[in-house]
Amino acid sequence: MAWWKAWIEQEGVTVKGSHHFNPDPDAETLYKAMKGIGGVSPGLGRQAAALPPPQPASGPLGAVGVLTRCTPAGTNEQAITDVLTRRSNMQRQQIAKSFKAQFGKDLTETLKSELSGKFERLIVALMYPPYRYEAKELHDAMKGLGTKEGVIIEILASRTKNQLREIMKAYEEDYGSSLEEDIQADTSGYLERILVCLLQGSRDDVSGFVDSGLALQDAQDLYAAGEKIRGTDEMKFITILCTRSATHLMRAFEEYEKIANKSIEDSIKSETHGSLEEAMLTVVKCTRNLHSYFAERLYYALKGAGTRDGTLIRNIVSRSEIDLNLIKCQFKKMYGKTLSSMIVGDTSGDYKNALLSLVGSDP
Repeated sequence: MAWWKAWIEQEGVTVKGSHHFNPDPDAETLYKAMKGIGGVSPGLGRQAAALPPPQPASGPLGAVGVLTRCTPAGTNEQAITDVLTRRSNMQRQQIAKSFKAQFGKDLTETLKSELSGKFERLIVALMYPPYRYEAKELHDAMKGLGTKEGVIIEILASRTKNQLREIMKAYEEDYGSSLEEDIQADTSGYLERILVCLLQGSRDDVSGFVDSGLALQDAQDLYAAGEKIRGTDEMKFITILCTRSATHLMRAFEEYEKIANKSIEDSIKSETHGSLEEAMLTVVKCTRNLHSYFAERLYYALKGAGTRDGTLIRNIVSRSEIDLNLIKCQFKKMYGKTLSSMIVGDTSGDYKNALLSLVGSDP
């Protein structure tokens, strides 16, 4: 499935929200979960206070027996997971409003103060509206020492023009600067040029029309800019990859292979290197099959020693209401194992449980 079709695949959604949604009890559940109140509702609070002290159950359980009523026990991470991973993003925003109205606190800030580590990072990511979350990921990729080019490439190469426009708007609102200008300030050379070109969103064209003559000409131009000459005309590659529609590029790639006797991917690998190579290959991968691209990103986030938690969280959160089911199917087809099984093998605790809840059942 190419990237320009992936935004209308309802069967791809893993997080569909609650059909009988009411934000007020959800907000109350979260408040209790972060106050150790357990199952006692505010209306029962005074009654509970009048009850005698709880006694351990008799029998072999001894001191760790079942108590006769709920007692404060710190943060209930499972309750937080059950609510926030089973609601749509729009529903989470309504829960946040209800939480503030009922308890006078910002839900996201309260979650940050109560949670920690990777679980906190995942839960907080769920609370951002989608475009603000992606704007945050881009901002975080550029702030401080060093730039995480892979994050910027991933987001810019896989989003549509309308989505990029919304991300740029959110970025300016939240950080008071232009995303394009910040990218220009933080990168250089041909990488800067391809990122700025991608940000324009000029590849959108869902009509499916392809000018076969122009596709052939582009294939010839790509060959002349790389394999045919000593050195590489990088701007020719950038211009064609960033301004042609996906359907057009698919035809151009077919023609290129006939001319060069090798794939466009192989030529990019031999003609470029580093972040520019990664950016060009990402455009090609997203053009050919967006679900395969994200399956690959998730696989390598989990494979080997250590987990790339940023990549794992970002892609599961951002795709859960778009096409994560379809990515899961592609993942199993490509790697012979399920995404869930790799999450189980590579993560633990509340973090693992929340990820699995977002991913849903195996294909």
